[in-house]
Amino acid sequence: MSKEPNQRYQRMVVKFGTGLVTGGSDHLNPEIMSGLVAQVARLHEQGREIIVVSSGAIASGRHRLGLSGKKAGSIPDKQVLAAVGQSPLMNFYDSLFSQHHITVAQALLAKADLSDRAGYLNARNTLLALLELRVLPIVNENDVVAVDEIKEARFGDNDNLSAMVANLVDADLLLILSDIAGLFTADPRRNTRAELIPRVEKIDAGIEKLAAGTTSSLAIGGMVTKIEAAKLATASGTAVVVADGREPEVILRIAGGEAVGTLFLPTTSKLESRQRWMLSGLCTRGKLMVDSGAATALKKRRGSLLAAGIKQVSGRFEQGDIVNISDAEGTRLGCGMTNYSSADIEIIKGAHSGEIATLLGHDYGSEVVHRNNLVLL
Repeated sequence: MSKEPNQRYQRMVVKFGTGLVTGGSDHLNPEIMSGLVAQVARLHEQGREIIVVSSGAIASGRHRLGLSGKKAGSIPDKQVLAAVGQSPLMNFYDSLFSQHHITVAQALLAKADLSDRAGYLNARNTLLALLELRVLPIVNENDVVAVDEIKEARFGDNDNLSAMVANLVDADLLLILSDIAGLFTADPRRNTRAELIPRVEKIDAGIEKLAAGTTSSLAIGGMVTKIEAAKLATASGTAVVVADGREPEVILRIAGGEAVGTLFLPTTSKLESRQRWMLSGLCTRGKLMVDSGAATALKKRRGSLLAAGIKQVSGRFEQGDIVNISDAEGTRLGCGMTNYSSADIEIIKGAHSGEIATLLGHDYGSEVVHRNNLVLL
C-alpha cells in the first residue's frame, strides 16, 4: 500500500457519477449508494468536512415515470426527468445518512448564479456555514432552470460542477468517483494493454489527448470532462483523484492517503477567493490570444499584458470584464480583468502603448490587463 507523504484531506468534495449510483442499470442502486454513504459517514465522524456532488436525478426520474430504457433527447425532457427524480434522490440520501445521525442539506446550483461575484460569494458562504454546522451538503445542478441553448449557461456535467464546488469552498481534495478507474495510457475497454497512470504532475496537451475517447454509456461526461474538472480544481490549489467508486472502501482509502486511481497534483498553492472566482471561467466574457513574447513575459516575468503582444480578440466584452488569455497554440495561460473593451482592443492590438491615445482618442493606461488583475495557471 503506497501513500502520499504527509497528506491529510480535511475538506473534501466527493462526486458520485451516474454509472456509479445506478450500478450501470437504469435506476438508483440501494446497495452501492448505502456503501458510499457509509464511507462518507465514517469520515464525517472523524471530523472531516465533506460535500457530496451527486448525479442520478435524471435516471431516478426516468425510473419513477416508468420510462426505463428510453433516452431523454430534448432539454425539456431532461428537465422533466430531473424535476421528478431530484426528490426521490434526496429522500434516499436523507434516509441513508439519517441512519448515521447525519443531517443533509440540498444545494441546487446553476452556472448563472455563480457568474457574478455576489452570487459566487453567497453560494460559498452558504456551503461553508453548512459545514460549520456539521450539516452535509448534497449538491446537484439546477437542471430545471438551466438551459443548454444559452452558451455557457450550464455546467454541462457534474464533473465540472464538482470542480466548481471545490473551487468555491477551497477544498483540499476533489474525489471524482464513477465507473472509470482513472486515466489510462489508452482506452482500457478497447485495449487490454492500457495501463493506469497513477500520478499526473500537470495536465498538458498530451494528458488531454489520452483522455479523449474514454466515455461511459450512462454519463454525460467521460474522461474528457474529468480532465477539464481536474484542470480547474488543480489550478485553484486542490488535489484531484479520479477513481472507480466500486473499489472496496475506496473513499476511506483515498482519504487515508492510499494511491488509488489517478492523482492530479495541485499546480499552485491555495488561491485567494477573488482569484479563484476569476479562474473558474464562470465570469469570462471573451479571449485574448497573445504572441510568444507576451506569453513569455506573462509566465516568466509575471508582467502585465500590453496591447503590442495581442494577436487576436474573441468575443464581445466591456472594460472591467474578465477575459481568458491564451498563447498562439490555444493553450490557456490564465485570465484577467481587462482595461479596454473588445472593440477597443481590436483597434490597438499589436500597437505600442504610446499609440493607444492616438488610435482610440482616449487612454485607460498602457496595460490591457494589469498584473494586479491577472491570474496565471
